[in-house]
Amino acid sequence: MTPVRLIQATRFPEVNVAIFGFLLNYPWEFLQVPFFEGMSEAPHWDAVLFCSRAALGDALIAVTAFWAVALAARSRAWLEAPTARRVLGFMAIGLAITLVFEWLATEVWDRWQYAEAMPVLPVVGTGLLPVLQWILLPPLIVWFCHRQLTGPSRAGRKPGSS
Repeated sequence: MTPVRLIQATRFPEVNVAIFGFLLNYPWEFLQVPFFEGMSEAPHWDAVLFCSRAALGDALIAVTAFWAVALAARSRAWLEAPTARRVLGFMAIGLAITLVFEWLATEVWDRWQYAEAMPVLPVVGTGLLPVLQWILLPPLIVWFCHRQLTGPSRAGRKPGSS
């Protein structure tokens, strides 16, 4: 992709959500390593690949949550003027998807297990850190996307235009 096309791609809110969703979730995934069984002892490259795939999955969850809010708002431009209700919706959808995937991964597919160090929510059994991830990071994703979509380089552009 040429630099011009890359710059043009950042006009699409989904691209921004994917980029910032990945960039913010990537270090979070590495910080969680001690809280997942066997990850601290895993070969370096295996852990890097696992965390990379997890961050890509988080970015996909963020894009899905973005689209759900855009559908409810009837506008893909909601990030240009985010409201508390839309940000909470974005967070809630991402959190709901995460709760389902964490349950499937730990209880059904046996993809990973929590280490003893992971605080677990009572009743649902989901680790506290993946829950906190979808409470703390979505507002930052929205903030970065809002700045990217409405910053000085976008001055004079109508909201929602491409």
